[in-house]
Amino acid sequence: MKLDISRQLKVAVKTGKMLFGQRQTVDACARGDAKLVILAANCPQDYIDNLHARHPSVIMHRVMMVNRDLGVACAKPFAISTICVTDSGESDLLALQSNIDA
Repeated sequence: MKLDISRQLKVAVKTGKMLFGQRQTVDACARGDAKLVILAANCPQDYIDNLHARHPSVIMHRVMMVNRDLGVACAKPFAISTICVTDSGESDLLALQSNIDA
């Protein structure tokens, strides 16, 4: 089954709890609150490598959307390079597997 990420993001924004941006994601990972990190296709590779090295147990999934498209998918008026899911609500986002190489 292929997950419609755009649709699932909209559901998660309405029913779950997500943090937007690199700093909030780093903080949530450090606190142990992060269940899933979604990364835009154009998220800086050094940020991804650093986050993955510090928090290898957190599932990180890079989507094929650039940051502006990710912002639109979340119904936000700004670009989003990183989303931290702390509660997926009624969405199926937590079914995503990590696709970041160690």
